[in-house]
Amino acid sequence: MKGLVLLLFILFTSTSFASKDDTTAVVQDTLHSVKKAVILSVVAPGAGQIYNHIAMPKGKKKAFWKVPLIYGALGASTYFLIYNQIEQKNYKEEYTLRQDNITSPNYAQFTDAGILSLYKQHLDWRDLSILGVAVVYFIQIIDAGVEAHFVSFDISEDLSMKLEPTFLNYRTAGLKMSFNFR
Repeated sequence: MKGLVLLLFILFTSTSFASKDDTTAVVQDTLHSVKKAVILSVVAPGAGQIYNHIAMPKGKKKAFWKVPLIYGALGASTYFLIYNQIEQKNYKEEYTLRQDNITSPNYAQFTDAGILSLYKQHLDWRDLSILGVAVVYFIQIIDAGVEAHFVSFDISEDLSMKLEPTFLNYRTAGLKMSFNFR
């Protein structure tokens, strides 16, 4: 058993786990700015994603599909915001008219308590819609910033890991693990 452990130790420590030995530096013509991607997304939702998509190397482009999702989510949450604002305003007007003993034929089937309940419900839904618009807006800003960090993320074959035997404190045998990123 000890012989097998020693054989595996020697085998693994003398081998370098690398896909390439040459280290060619990837030279990027222009530096991709995370700050610019975030500012573009703040000014125009989806612009940071497009900026990131244009800056990505040819094989990694994938950020363009997020733009229709961003505008779809912003459009849907804005639609519900406007709809609920109009509805709560209509119920508020109806309730104030009923205080003057005037009932609209559109809301004749509801009682005063029902109109007040519907008003509060649409008021709450309006507030949630405001929160929905804000959440979608801030998520797309965060996404642009995170994606900008990954534009120059190196996943080339120049990445390697090497294990070597070493002595710790000149007494104890151990393993030295080194990583080569370029």
